[in-house]
Amino acid sequence: MALELPLFPLNVVLFPGAELPLHIFEPRYRQMINECYAQAKPFGVVLAQPESELYQEEPYTIGTMAEIEALDRLQDGRMNLIAKGTRRFRILSRHREKPYLSGIVELYTDVVEPEETLLRFARYARNLFESYLQILLEVVGKEHIDFNLPIDPEELSHFIAYFLDVQDVQKQRFLELTSTIQRLQEEVYVLRKEVPFMREILTMSNRFHADTPDRSILN
Repeated sequence: MALELPLFPLNVVLFPGAELPLHIFEPRYRQMINECYAQAKPFGVVLAQPESELYQEEPYTIGTMAEIEALDRLQDGRMNLIAKGTRRFRILSRHREKPYLSGIVELYTDVVEPEETLLRFARYARNLFESYLQILLEVVGKEHIDFNLPIDPEELSHFIAYFLDVQDVQKQRFLELTSTIQRLQEEVYVLRKEVPFMREILTMSNRFHADTPDRSILN
């Protein structure tokens, strides 16, 4: 089923289930957000192509619908909002009948895959990502923060893709994949390199603090 959707090209990849804070200041996007909010309709977040020019942004074909969860209007007309990703879509055609870009889109989903295989890859990816997060939190001194990872394999794959520290082009690839298993496999490949690297950073950080004198004692 095709539908029309306002499109918001950004230098970010939004995934289903993820929240995105936005500061809206351009008149064209103020209009877009006002219309979406008044009509309780979503807009589409799409990654802008690197060579895009201002007011003539060229988006990637696959994006994510975003619903406005909270909106704070400022006195000068600017807005701060929190948008949440819902479903992915593919752009079929685009037009600029309004100041902002719009498109005719269709829903874009993962294929059905064997549940046993999905769960196996999800368990492996979850374990690696939990290690990744624990090390990251310890590096920044927030190791006591609790986190709950999604149980559903597809939701988990989007959650990991959103938080991984990789280039936007790689995140866009994760978004465009239609195989949850393949997305999890590729994330595991990244995590298997990142987790040892993060452990090394943590070890260096701990060693540095252990070797540094406590200046409060010296004074």
